[in-house]
Amino acid sequence: MLAGLRRFFGFDAGGEEDSVEFLTSPPDIHPSPQVGAAFRIGEKLSIKGEIEGEGDLELAGRFEGLIHVSGRVVVGERAEVDADISATTIVVGGKVRGNLSATGRVEILPQGVLTGNLKSGSFAAADGALVKGEIVIERSGRSKLDVGAQP
Repeated sequence: MLAGLRRFFGFDAGGEEDSVEFLTSPPDIHPSPQVGAAFRIGEKLSIKGEIEGEGDLELAGRFEGLIHVSGRVVVGERAEVDADISATTIVVGGKVRGNLSATGRVEILPQGVLTGNLKSGSFAAADGALVKGEIVIERSGRSKLDVGAQP
């Protein structure tokens, strides 16, 4: 391929066959997705709308709307989010105004701010985290205690 580039730019006087093959074969503009890679909204981006699908999402910029994914959502330290978020796991490191619903765990990091209601199977807030709203922990898969049972 390097020889084809050299011929294309006139640095090598090679045969025509390689340069024609090089010019007619399109570049790979659709690389295969990386396993475990999250979709990222960068710090300088501001998006309004709805995100729905499978996979992980990392928010570093501003987002307004609705998020419903079957993966992990991470709100970065400098992110500002005005949205209802539904995911398997939610980690808040920035500012979120909206309701959170996680089938797994919700974590609020020390610099995280949540203004809204939260419903999850597990919840943790670090020292310094701010939460203003109702918190509901729904335990699933655990059997209820039988009051009349003898040990």
